[in-house]
Amino acid sequence: MEERLGPIAPEDMTPEQRAAAQAVIDGPRGALYGPFVPLLRSPELMSCTQRMGEYLRYRSALGTRLSELAILVTARQWDQQVEWAIHAPIAAQAGIPQRLIDAIASGEAPAGMAPDEQTVHDFSMELHTSKQVSDATWGRALALFGEQGVTDLVAINGYYTLLAMVMNAAQSSAPPSTAEPLPSRCSLEIKS
Repeated sequence: MEERLGPIAPEDMTPEQRAAAQAVIDGPRGALYGPFVPLLRSPELMSCTQRMGEYLRYRSALGTRLSELAILVTARQWDQQVEWAIHAPIAAQAGIPQRLIDAIASGEAPAGMAPDEQTVHDFSMELHTSKQVSDATWGRALALFGEQGVTDLVAINGYYTLLAMVMNAAQSSAPPSTAEPLPSRCSLEIKS
């Protein structure tokens, strides 16, 4: 697959694109990659998007470990290789056990999760598959994370869905990663 909206050479950027790209490079990400490459075609949108993502990825009320778990669930739901390549190693470093990461990649319900992990997983899966969250799952999440945490959890799922849609439409190439690529859904269905 050829990237539809690949990198723009710095000399070909508009002043607005240059400023938006520099803001990402100067921030905690340190480089322009992933969804920000195609989003650069709309510099104001990219700037707004990256600011939201900066909060959700680095400062959310859930903390890195649980945020990364929600990101992996979203990446699997959208078959998003770039998100997976970037975030599976971060999730492992943040304390998500490899067996949970592997189960999510395989489209299986991970067994043996800690209560907070189980809640994030169930909440995220319900939101993606049912387009809503049951009262029981909402109540568990609210008890564990409070209103700000639940709001941030919804936003993490929505934000990474936006990025997945952008990169899937743009056919963004996954960067080199220590993580195995997500198996295709066809291979998962054959295993079942």
